[in-house]
Amino acid sequence: MDTETETNAGTGTGSWHLTHDLDDFLTRAGAFLRSRPALHTVPLTVTETLRTRGRFVYGEGAPEFGVLERAGEVRAAFFRTPPHWLNLTALTPEDADTLAARLAALGRRLPGVNAECGTAGAFTEAWQRHTGTAAALRQHQRLYRLGTLTAPGPVPPGRPRVAVESDRERLRRWHDEFSEAVGLGTVRDSAEWADARIDSGDITFWETTDGTPVAMAGTSPRVAGQVRVTTVYTPPHFRGRGYAGAATAEVSRAALAAGADEVLLFTDLANPTSNGLYQRIGYRPVADFEVYDFTRESEGRDTNVLVLKAPSYSAR
Repeated sequence: MDTETETNAGTGTGSWHLTHDLDDFLTRAGAFLRSRPALHTVPLTVTETLRTRGRFVYGEGAPEFGVLERAGEVRAAFFRTPPHWLNLTALTPEDADTLAARLAALGRRLPGVNAECGTAGAFTEAWQRHTGTAAALRQHQRLYRLGTLTAPGPVPPGRPRVAVESDRERLRRWHDEFSEAVGLGTVRDSAEWADARIDSGDITFWETTDGTPVAMAGTSPRVAGQVRVTTVYTPPHFRGRGYAGAATAEVSRAALAAGADEVLLFTDLANPTSNGLYQRIGYRPVADFEVYDFTRESEGRDTNVLVLKAPSYSAR
């Protein structure tokens, strides 16, 4: 079924509207997502990519969306582009439990969840309870917003350059290397990603004075005034020379010059080097997120398996 609405059981008065129809989802949830563009940067940019590049750009499975409505207002939303993680906006533990129960009853097999820390923990605990699934914390992320842009120390020799068609093979290869380095898998086909980035002109290289590309940084489409810096990557043999910082500062500057109200980026908190760099450029913390993997006990995963107690939820 492409669309269905399920009234919450128990004492709740809201309902989850589930759909595979992107237009239906954006009609219901678009204003809600745009009301907090920084915290909703991922659903905003992913749905824009689905709208412009096609519904199967992230994989062969049909994307699924959900909207929680209560008292005539949208309170939360989710999306999933199989085979990737479920992505949630902020939920109370009660609403997280209701959603987990609903998806479990529908027989969904989720590989994991990505959300703000309280929501990610609450949903993971509920999913374990309803499905018997084990969970492992994959990554602890921090969302940053650019304050005052500052040059990250001495700028290395060289210059920025927007990627063009002749860079396609390098972009494809570096995207594969970036995906492996960050440990979150390949979200999009690298060749398709490279073509899209060349078409939109939103990947910038830092290249040395002899014209050799040594780092790259990109930006997401501008949606609801926000732009997110993405895919910051320096090949290992070029690291430690300030190239990534120079590329990041350049795409941040360009986003502001093009009219962005907010420039955002995510980091892995396990990487102190990148967190320190972005703060020197002028990025300031907004919120922390967590990514959990789900694995059925019978599948035999034996590393970092957690039985979680959901952290407290703080409404924002």
